Amino acid sequence: MGKILAAVAAVLLLLLTAVAAGAGSLLSPFATGGTRPSARALADIPAGYLTLYRTSAATCPGLDWSTLAAIGKIETDHGRSPLPGVRSGSNYAGAQGPMQFLRPTFNSVIAKRPPPRGGATPPSPYNPHDAIHTAAAYLCQSGARHNTDLRGAIFAYNHAHWYVSQVLAQAARYRHNRPPTAAPATAPPASGALRAISYARGQLGLPYVWGGDGPAAGDAGFDCSGLARAAYAAAGITLPRTAQQQYDAGPRLPAAAPLIPGDLVFYGRPSGSIHHVGVYIGNRKMIDAPGRSKNIRISAYRYPGDDYAGATRPTT
Repeated sequence: MGKILAAVAAVLLLLLTAVAAGAGSLLSPFATGGTRPSARALADIPAGYLTLYRTSAATCPGLDWSTLAAIGKIETDHGRSPLPGVRSGSNYAGAQGPMQFLRPTFNSVIAKRPPPRGGATPPSPYNPHDAIHTAAAYLCQSGARHNTDLRGAIFAYNHAHWYVSQVLAQAARYRHNRPPTAAPATAPPASGALRAISYARGQLGLPYVWGGDGPAAGDAGFDCSGLARAAYAAAGITLPRTAQQQYDAGPRLPAAAPLIPGDLVFYGRPSGSIHHVGVYIGNRKMIDAPGRSKNIRISAYRYPGDDYAGATRPTT
């Protein structure tokens, strides 16, 4: 009888472990890090970082992912900053990595609460997985657990009251504050669209090159349709090469349909004279390769005198 009970207990333990590891959405709101991301968050935060912010926040009951994301934004623009100390070395204050840890602080936190598997061996402040999980642990032990003293936890992260206010304001911008409806008017961006945006952001500053397909193809930069195609290729979605072909491939959106991040926006005459395309990122902005002697940039997708033709929403 004892052996049977032990076997049953072992099976139950395995089932519970599997649920905890793979069914986070069934556990509680904290399993996905709290609130929903706003359109601004989806447009600004690389998809991989957004996932890390949400899963890391879930390890600290009461900590919303938006607080971690706000810190990541203010410290290094989610690891995109080219300044010293983000990918290697240290900044002027000795901070390291995308979450800007002082090495003694990082070491003391991981000694008590090592990050889960999936990062570097040994854990590194330059590894986004390790850095963001460690930031969650540090905030948690400093007062963020069950939201006991969130302001105090952020102050412990950086001893400045202006910093606390800036983090809280940025976090509010990243949260979707409207209650969900049974039938949302606009679908959220698919994961492929978010990966396409993340790729396009990574090309900011590269030069416009007519017919260019980017550094991976041996070109210094991109033209507009080459950027759109490469961005969606990074998401596993194949697009034709030219802007006209991409517009024709669709699927096209009705003129009155609201845009969501990841849509492609086109310019020209639909009847065979589409000459430009950009990747819409939300907040009426797009990433595009604008033309000769200019670099890939973020700009308004509508502007005086434009010949906006419409948008498509690429899918697999």
